[in-house]
Amino acid sequence: MRQGDRLLDVFVVRRGHGVYAYINSCPHTGSPLDWNEHEFLSLDKRYIQCAMHAALFRVTDGMCVAGPCAGASLTAIAVVVEADLVVVSPATPAAGVP
Repeated sequence: MRQGDRLLDVFVVRRGHGVYAYINSCPHTGSPLDWNEHEFLSLDKRYIQCAMHAALFRVTDGMCVAGPCAGASLTAIAVVVEADLVVVSPATPAAGVP
């Protein structure tokens, strides 16, 4: 995703009918979250898990529930589903991204 001159690494997780998008950056270290390319979920698929230090984040709101950044959140990107495609919502800018 491009915001101004910056290219943001964003990932999307579907949970039931919900679609959630976040910037691929741990709030603790700033490192990418994925274990392998495009692999973000814990083994039980319940949480987004940081590859650097195994912090666990809720899929539905990006809140860290375990690990060194407990209480911090991933940076959410507003998305909508249109004709079965996930698109960045033009009405809502990314939270916390200047």
